[in-house]
Amino acid sequence: MKMLDAAARTVMERCDLLARYSEDADCLTRRYATVPLRQANDVVASWMLAAGMTVHHDYIGNVIGRYEGQASNARTMLFGSHLDTVCAAGKYDGILGVLVPLACVERLHKQGRRLPFAIEVLGFADEEGVRYHTAYLGSRAVAGTFDPAILRYLDDDGISMADAIRSFGGQPDPALLQTARWRPEALLGYCEVHIEQGPVLEAHDLPIGVVSSISGQHRYMLHFSGQAGHAGTVPMAMRHDALCAASEYILAVEALACQTSGLVATVGKLRVSPGASNVIPGYVSASLDVRHQDDEVLARVSTELRQQALRIGRERGVTVDWHAVQQNKTVPCSPYLSSLVRRAIEEESIPVYSLASGAGHDAVAMSDLTEVAMLFVRCKGGISHHADESVRTEDVAVSIRIVDRLLDHLCSMGG
Repeated sequence: MKMLDAAARTVMERCDLLARYSEDADCLTRRYATVPLRQANDVVASWMLAAGMTVHHDYIGNVIGRYEGQASNARTMLFGSHLDTVCAAGKYDGILGVLVPLACVERLHKQGRRLPFAIEVLGFADEEGVRYHTAYLGSRAVAGTFDPAILRYLDDDGISMADAIRSFGGQPDPALLQTARWRPEALLGYCEVHIEQGPVLEAHDLPIGVVSSISGQHRYMLHFSGQAGHAGTVPMAMRHDALCAASEYILAVEALACQTSGLVATVGKLRVSPGASNVIPGYVSASLDVRHQDDEVLARVSTELRQQALRIGRERGVTVDWHAVQQNKTVPCSPYLSSLVRRAIEEESIPVYSLASGAGHDAVAMSDLTEVAMLFVRCKGGISHHADESVRTEDVAVSIRIVDRLLDHLCSMGG
């Protein structure tokens, strides 16, 4: 027990250390293919090497550590999460899912123990989709579902994804990026440890929970094109204000989400042009994120939101362009792997609590390759994607014990 508590403290210290690698001096921001991400990758790689793992970076920029099994042809159990962050992020989102299984591998290495199967820990290079507005770049590359068309996407500085991959030391070759290195039959599955990013576990006074499914998610970009003009000379009735159209639309999104049970919808990013105080906005781009556990509801609402955008544009004399960036269906977690996680929790004398995830995770992309399971860790106040994001060391210790027990159960099932 003392060893696992020490391992949890090490995980927390490492989260603190990785938080230093940021694009911003006063907060944590680590986007895809940036220098801070490379620094974080290198540090994690050094920990993996010290844990007896072989380490490599793939073509998209994921850092992957492998701990071999007893036989060269053994199947492999995958663990992981992402090392990139949102802007002004917390310390634990994603990173915890890399460091917890790494702690378990370190224990095996210290014991000189090999399992009937190999273990790989994956630090995905991009899950958040902040830089190019499309998520799961790293896990889609591993799963073999990377879309070569997005290599043309530009970031806010006009840098293409292909150029960013190249400068990061990777290769933007579609044949390399969308070819999975795994056959499903060579894998036992994928398990992701993640902070809950919600208040449910805390409300039930539970350190951990089992994820039953991951909500479907649609992402869109909208472009409102009106007419820029002088703020002092164009009468209100004659304006084609793109920002007013976008603002009306944002409120329509909020209203529909409030009226639809289980739906969450967010406009999180706006870009206004020309962006001067004395000029009528002529152009606005806006992001839209829509999520629901029922894919039919999600599809219906997305269609309705598109129609509302076009209606508002017609009424205001503003052209609206609607572009689908990403569409993910609801992902059910593996009954088999989840049952092993539940069994491990029961053995810790902790009540088993199952809950759905409203957030997206790399497990979404990995589900195209293999069975997936997720373990949620309680976070203070349900706060995430914020500097106040916080987890308890003792809860991290519990998560390490659960993963240890999961590995033992996989051994007893024959690997």
